[in-house]
Amino acid sequence: MNDTEVKIPGTAAPEAVPAEAGNDRENMRDRRSMRGGREGRGPRRGREGRERSEFDSVTIDVRRVARVMAGGRRFNFSVAIVIGDKKGRVGVGLGKAADTALAIEKATRDAKKHMITVKRTQNNSIPHDVSAKYASSTVAIMPSEGRGLVAGSAMRTVLELAGVSDVITKILSRTKNKLTIARATVAALEKLNR
Repeated sequence: MNDTEVKIPGTAAPEAVPAEAGNDRENMRDRRSMRGGREGRGPRRGREGRERSEFDSVTIDVRRVARVMAGGRRFNFSVAIVIGDKKGRVGVGLGKAADTALAIEKATRDAKKHMITVKRTQNNSIPHDVSAKYASSTVAIMPSEGRGLVAGSAMRTVLELAGVSDVITKILSRTKNKLTIARATVAALEKLNR
């Protein structure tokens, strides 16, 4: 074919594209910043005023629950959280709200309200055997020198955040409910203080 232009009736001539407006990354970045992209702005809003919490937190259970109203179902979220500083303080909290972020915030406040201090030995174990029951969950915790943390389910999370190691644990009930297992573990650790 020739370099000559073929004009099709009913169509407009193509517009001339300037040489500097290619597809290179720099021009795309400039165009993005004109549209209000992330480049050229400071840190994201909302995070600049927050300081790091002294507690680590782990979400152990998130459930979407529904209640039936006249117009249909209304959905909420139920969140269970364990918080601790790995130095002997631990708490379990439950929060319910229409969205997960608000439910997590409520659960964290609840966990801080119900925080306990665990009595530990010098090697971060516990002084003696202890067991507890909460609702349908029954748990047992036994000290075991040099074994590390032998635990499963929500018990492991609670004991890690409490800073307890060198223990063997056993869930003596058949329930799989993580919230009641976590609360039974906290109840067992609380018995050490008595």
